[in-house]
Amino acid sequence: MNTISPLAIETYGLTKYFGTTRAVDGVDLAVAAGSVYGFLGPNGAGKTTTIRILATLMQPDAGTARVFGYDVVGQADEVRRRVGLTGQFASVDDDLTGQENLVLLARLQGFGWPLAKRRAADLLEAFGLSEAAGRMVKTYSGGMRRRIDIAASIVVTPELLFLDEPTTGLDPRNRNQVWDIIKALTGYGCTIFLTTQYLYEADELADRIAVIDNGRIVAEGTSGQLKAAVGSGAVHIRLINAESRTISEQLLTTKLGLAVKPESDPAEFSIILSDPDMATRALWELSQAGIGVATFSYGQPSLDEVFLMLTGHPADSIHNREPLK
Repeated sequence: MNTISPLAIETYGLTKYFGTTRAVDGVDLAVAAGSVYGFLGPNGAGKTTTIRILATLMQPDAGTARVFGYDVVGQADEVRRRVGLTGQFASVDDDLTGQENLVLLARLQGFGWPLAKRRAADLLEAFGLSEAAGRMVKTYSGGMRRRIDIAASIVVTPELLFLDEPTTGLDPRNRNQVWDIIKALTGYGCTIFLTTQYLYEADELADRIAVIDNGRIVAEGTSGQLKAAVGSGAVHIRLINAESRTISEQLLTTKLGLAVKPESDPAEFSIILSDPDMATRALWELSQAGIGVATFSYGQPSLDEVFLMLTGHPADSIHNREPLK
């Protein structure tokens, strides 16, 4: 008899090789049931491989993994009964209509015809797809395809839903619709394991976040804990003259020992601080050097800055800025 675990996911030393490459390198996870857990990292970090192991689509080479207390290898059938998976690409049939896809999946999961049709209609309405129910999925927009794909994953609402980069490529409107769906699912007690390349998305949705880089977890905690771990705050400075940025960086690095991070705007840079008083000293040094500051702000480090500090390199394949609305 299996005892129901208070954790949706537990892994210890989870490891997966591809040839001589460790795609997943000793990953330990503890994901509370009913939460949204963000799994953050650049392309090739090991996110999708970890999901495939947890969803029983791939076996680990070492370590253990349990989903609601069930071993993903020895009790794979029990795990599959409790999970749903939406990958990076739509898994529905392009040549069927939205309604046909959902009815088919409901029938495959044991629904009778009347109940399957009712369930499909309910999902299409809930996901704002009723008007497109009779259209083939290949005619759907990108946002509609993501919504029908998530709907297909919850024909029978799973206890744990893996969402692998569900908003990649979506415009802000469709992205926000997917966010609303994720929040609604947690309201029904569903646990969400969310992989994403969007730093602001993890910040918005996740109760806890694990940062994975080169197959290893480099940090784990709430968004606030991760930000606090790398410094007490961040100063964002915009100079009057963009040509002064290089000398400003040299000045603050040499005199105060501060790590300066250039921003995409050539007149802007930011500094992570362990001591808030250093913000005043930095501005004073710039003033003494005759370097004009147009604006400055002090606040918590961004999740992008956290990633840089934790991994030692910028999140070059992470989309750290929210798309323009």
